[in-house]
This record gives sequence, structure tokens and C-alpha cells, in this order.
Amino acid sequence: MDRVTGSLKHVPNSLPRVLSRRGVTNPQEAERESFERSQTVSINKAINTQEVAVKEKHARTCILGTHHEKGAQTFWLVVNRLPLSSNAVLCWKFCHVYHKLLRDGHPSVLRDSVRFKNELSDMSRMWGHLSEGYGRLCSIYLKLLITKMEFHAKNPRFPANLQMTDRQLDEAGENDVNNFFQLTVEMFDYLECELNLFQAVFNSLDMSRSVSVTATGQCRLAPLIQVILDSSHLYDYTVKLLFKLHSCLPADTLQGHRDRFLEQFKKLKDLFYRSSNLQYFKRLIQIPQLPEGPPNFLRASALSEHISPVVVIPVESSSPDSEPIVETDDLVDTESGTQQTMFDSKFDDIFGNSASTDQFSFNAQNGMHRDDRDRQIEQLYREIATLKEELESLRTESERTKRQLKDRISELEAELAEQTHLKQQAQDEKEFLRVELDELRKQWEDTEKAQRTLTEIERKAQANEQRYTKLKEKYTELVQSHADLLRKNAEVTKQVTIARQAQGDAEQLKKENEDRLLRVQTQMQEAIQSKNDTVETLQKQLASSKQELETLKNVMHTTEETSKEVESRMVSIEQEKSSLSEIVAHREAEAVTLQTELEKLQTALASEKENGAKMIETLQNKLNEKESHEQNLQKQLLDREFLLLRSTIEEAELIIQDALNHLDDPTHISCTSSADYLVSRSQSTLECLNRLEEGRSKYLSDRSDVSYLLRSVTHFAHLAGDTIVQGSATSHMAPMEQADCLSEACRLCGGNALTYFTSLKEENSMREVDSTALRESISQITTFAEELRPKGLDLKQHERGR
Repeated sequence: MDRVTGSLKHVPNSLPRVLSRRGVTNPQEAERESFERSQTVSINKAINTQEVAVKEKHARTCILGTHHEKGAQTFWLVVNRLPLSSNAVLCWKFCHVYHKLLRDGHPSVLRDSVRFKNELSDMSRMWGHLSEGYGRLCSIYLKLLITKMEFHAKNPRFPANLQMTDRQLDEAGENDVNNFFQLTVEMFDYLECELNLFQAVFNSLDMSRSVSVTATGQCRLAPLIQVILDSSHLYDYTVKLLFKLHSCLPADTLQGHRDRFLEQFKKLKDLFYRSSNLQYFKRLIQIPQLPEGPPNFLRASALSEHISPVVVIPVESSSPDSEPIVETDDLVDTESGTQQTMFDSKFDDIFGNSASTDQFSFNAQNGMHRDDRDRQIEQLYREIATLKEELESLRTESERTKRQLKDRISELEAELAEQTHLKQQAQDEKEFLRVELDELRKQWEDTEKAQRTLTEIERKAQANEQRYTKLKEKYTELVQSHADLLRKNAEVTKQVTIARQAQGDAEQLKKENEDRLLRVQTQMQEAIQSKNDTVETLQKQLASSKQELETLKNVMHTTEETSKEVESRMVSIEQEKSSLSEIVAHREAEAVTLQTELEKLQTALASEKENGAKMIETLQNKLNEKESHEQNLQKQLLDREFLLLRSTIEEAELIIQDALNHLDDPTHISCTSSADYLVSRSQSTLECLNRLEEGRSKYLSDRSDVSYLLRSVTHFAHLAGDTIVQGSATSHMAPMEQADCLSEACRLCGGNALTYFTSLKEENSMREVDSTALRESISQITTFAEELRPKGLDLKQHERGR
């Protein structure tokens, strides 16, 4: 409510205190302070309450400022101090300047402006409550700017000025038909907002007059240059995307897209045509014309027939107030000399040359003759003034072009440096990737060689393992056989020794024991046989013993490994036990700490609940105070509206009383009127009385809307007063008796109207007011006027034809 009531205030002329009063300690701070000061001055000159177009030089200074600081922090710092919600013209010019910054400013302007999107949305809804004037235009313009911000934030590949190549457009969709489909829908929404602003501006202008040469008309038309630039690119990209979609999707799927495009095509073509006929745009911008019919998307070859609309801004098409020498806020006055010359030439074309035609020489008619020399001197002065203005304009334009070229050169140099840096980075990255690729290739080759070598080694190891197993088995057999042979050799040697001893004894006893020789030999043979059996038995026992020994060795080895594993597990269990003891102690300490923190948190939570309860109670009190304050303000507003209604009714009473005074005014006797006109005025009065009753009913049902009743009261007062005056004038031409009746009916009508208005002034009697007497008195005037009409007018049409 405070923001709305503040709309009646004017914007202060003093600059906002953006610049901090700090001492200058170094040249950088001095330069920064000078930059902020110049930006503040330019922004406040560009965005003001005067209903004229934004000056090009101030807008250009704001744009260069964003490139200087690489952002829009200073712009928003200054704009946030302006009462944009209080003055519609101020908000309209802000939208124009901000649109130019988004298109031509630094790319970081969009990033710095995103955090203000909610404020712009709220401001758009606030201005949307107004149904006419700059308020409605501001609401639509703010919606367009919000849509533009959201589009570029969602599609960062699109620059703010929407200038892209076909390749960049394809990259923006990432060659995905789903992305192209969604992008087309977003462009339709974007273009729809542009067309809405276009249409709203044209509807707010009186096109029957030359509005484009007036300051107020130029104030509304100036932002449409940015809209034309955006719309031409959006139309071109939409056509190309639709052709691309029709090459990938069925035609039935895209029927909605084609219908929406056709609707926007018709609107855009009409608006471009209407804009190109305005004098204001003819010298500032060359508007393209769209083809007669929309493209045929069902025929793929039609894409080659599509011509992209190109908007041309001539070099000399600067705003007429862009010269830095002439400081004025009126666009019309800046070209006063040129326009005066143009008006003089048009006057001479219509009425003839005033210097050579005596009948149109006004000075000659007054007796003030001028000689040829004075006229030549004045003509030379005018020519000199015109040449000076043209010279100054050319000089200013050359300076502006020079500055633009310098800025462009600086931008190109910066872009070249950035491209060189990116190229160097790309080359370095390429070299690094090449070296890394070579290393990977070498590693891959080494890995393959190692893999082949490992396979060969495994194969050889497996073969060696098999050979080793076979050799081990043979060696075991050889050892065993060698041991058997050794044992047999020892036994044979022993037997041989025993045999030799026995032979010696036998030889000694040969002679003595010849008889016993055979027995001995037999015994020897039996002993040898038994010994052989014993050797075999011992060999078998030895083999079994060896097997048992091997089994025992294996069992012992297994037992040793098991004992080692048990010992290692015992050690690990001891270590785990110690670590678990430490963990348990640590967890107990943590539990104690957490218990302490839990108690602290419970205490803090209790205090927070208490503070929250107090805060809620405080906020509830503030809310109640605010609601009561709003109720008081609403009551005050209703009281003021009713006071306004009473004032209007009192003024209506004065109008009726003035009309009644004419009935007794002697000077009014000479005034006459026709009965036909009186009939038409009385019938209009009756119709207006019906609207007045309707407005009274609406006001009684909704006290917040009094506008309709105010208009009805004013209109009825004028019509009733005019009816009374015309009735008096008509009675001057009527017979005496009828004239007296008509005059009395007029007085009765005026009295009833005053009585009716008196009842409307009081709230108590407004509901019970009765308009029957007033309606009957007006009808009575109509009846008397019908009687006074000429009888010939009552004939029917076919009777007059006879």
C-alpha cells in the first residue's frame, strides 16, 4: 500500500547516494570513484520521469560501463534506489535501458541480474493491476524481460543479442530432436512475449495522429527497436528449427507447432508493416518485410527459398538528441530548426512562396514592407544556422563512429587475444595428449611383450615341472634299487666270508669230515636259502618302514603348519582383543561426550522453543497490528472515495442548479431549439439514468469500486442539465400553454434531480433512494417534446414516398 501511494510523488532530482565518501588513497580508487560517478549521472539521466525517449548517448554510456567493470553491479546499485514502483514512466524507461544492456552489454549482465528476477516479477504483477497507460505496458515489458532472462539462463549457448550462425544453432540443440522440439516451444513463448509488447504499444497510441513525431509517442515507440531486433532473429531460428523437426518427425506430430507459427507469422508481418510506415522508425532502422505467405514446412526444398529477415541500422541513425553539445530532454525541440524549415517548405507548397506572393504577405498587409536585402540576410542566417547544425551533427556522428570503431577494435583485440590464448591452450593440450598417447602405446606394447614372455615362461615352467617329477620318480627308484643292491652286496660279502671260513675249516677238516661234507653243503644250501628269504622279508619290512616314515613326516609337517597357523591366529586374536578394548574405551568416551552434548542440545532446544514462542507471539502481535493498520487504511480509502463521490454529486447539483437558473434568465429567451433535438437529449438522459442506477447498485454491493458510479453521476448531470436547457429553449418557440407546461416539466425534472442527488450524498439514504419521480419527469419532457414535433415527421415512410 505504501508503494502504491508513493506513486503520486515525483522522483527526486538529487542523485542517489551510491558513491561512498571515502578518501582517495591510490589512482585505482580515484578511477573507480570517477567511473561510479559518471555511471550514476548517466543512469539517472537515462531513467527519469520525463515522458521522452531515452537518449542514445546516456544508454551508450551505461552499456560501455558494463564492459568496463565486466558486469552490472553499479547499474543495479543505482537502479535499486529509484522508485520504479511509484512512477510508470520511470519504470518504462528502466525496462528500455535494461533491455539494451541485456542485448549490447557485457555477457555478465545476465548473471548479475538473475538475483533480481523475483523483484521484477513482483513489480510486473503490481503494474498489471492497471488496465491502461504506462502501467499495463510496464507489466508486459517486465514479463518480456523475465522471459528473456529465463531463456538465456536455460540456453547459455544463445548470446543475449541472439546473433548465431546455423552451425551454432545446431550445436545448441546438440543434434537431438528432443532438444530441438523443446527449444522451438521456448522460442514460441519468447516471441509471444515480444508480440504482446508490440501490440500493446500500438494499441496505446492514437494512430490517427502523427504520434511518432511527438515526444510522448517516441517514448513509447523507442523500445520497439530492441523488440524488432529480437523478433527478426527468433522468427528466423523458428523457421529453421521447424524445417529440421519436419525432417525427423511425422507431420501430424508437429501440427500444433505449425498452427502456433502461423498465428505468430500473421501478427509479426502486420506489426512489421505498421512499424515501417511510421516516420520515427524510417530514419532509425530498416525494418524487413516478411513474405506474403508462411513457409511450407511439408516440402523440404522450401528451406532454400527462405530468406532470413535482416534488420539494418544505418550508421547515421542515432537518436536526434545524441549530440553531446545540445542538452535537452525534448526530442521535438532538438530539431526545431530543421522541423521549422520543413514546416515552412510545406506552407510554401500549399499557399505559395510568401516572398513572391503579395496576397499572402502578412507583413505587407500590415503596411510593413521588407526589402530584398533583409530577406536575403535572414535567408542566409537560416542557411548558416542549418549548415552549422549539419556540421555539428556530422562532427558528433564522426566522433560517435570513431568511438564505436575504437570500442569495436578493442573488443576484436580482446577476442583475438582470447582466441590466441584458447588456441595456445588447445595446442598445449594437444601436445600433452599426444605425448600421453605415445606413452600409452609404449606401455601397451611392453604389456603385450610381457604377456607373451609370461605365457612362454609358464609353459616352460610347466614342462620343467613335469620333467622334474619324472626325474624325481626315476631318482627315487634308482636310490631304492641302489640301497637294495648295497644290502644284497653286504649280505653276499658276509656270506662269502662265512663260506670261505667254512671252506677253510672244511679243508682242514676235509679229511676228517669227508663224510660230513655233503651234510655241510646241504646245510649251507639250506642256510643260504633261509638267508635269502630273510633278506627278502627284511627288504619288505624296510619298504613298509620307509612308507610309514614318509607318512609320519607328512603328518609332522602338517602338524607343524597347523601349530604355526594356530599360533598366528592366537596372535591376531590377541591383537584384535587389544584393538577392541581400545575401541570400546573410545566408544565409552564418545558416549559420555555425546551424552554431554545431548544435554546441552536439550537445554538449547528448550531455550530455542521458549525464544520461538516469544518470537511467534511478537510476530502475531505485529501481524495483528498490520491487519488493523490495513483495515484502517482500507476504511480511510473507502471514506476518501465516498468524499470524492459526494464532491462529484455536489458538482452535479451545481450543474443542475445552473440549468434551472437558465429557465429564469432573461438573456436566455433568445435561445431556441428544436423538439427533435430535445427528444433525443431526453431519451439519452433516461438511458444514462439507467446506467446511474446500475452504478449505484454496483457501489452498494462493492464499496471498493466507485469509478463507474462517478462516471455515471457526471454524465447524467451534464445530460439532465442539457435537457433542461434545451427544454427551455424549445419552449420559446412553442405556443403559450404548451410552453408553460414544458417549462414546468423542466423545473420539476431539475427539482427531482436535486432531490435524487441529495439522497445519494448520504450513506444511509443511498440504499432507499427512488428514481421513479425523476424518471417520470424526464418522460414528461419527452412527451411534451413529441407533441411539439412537426406533424409531417410522424408520417410513415411509405406515406412520405407518395
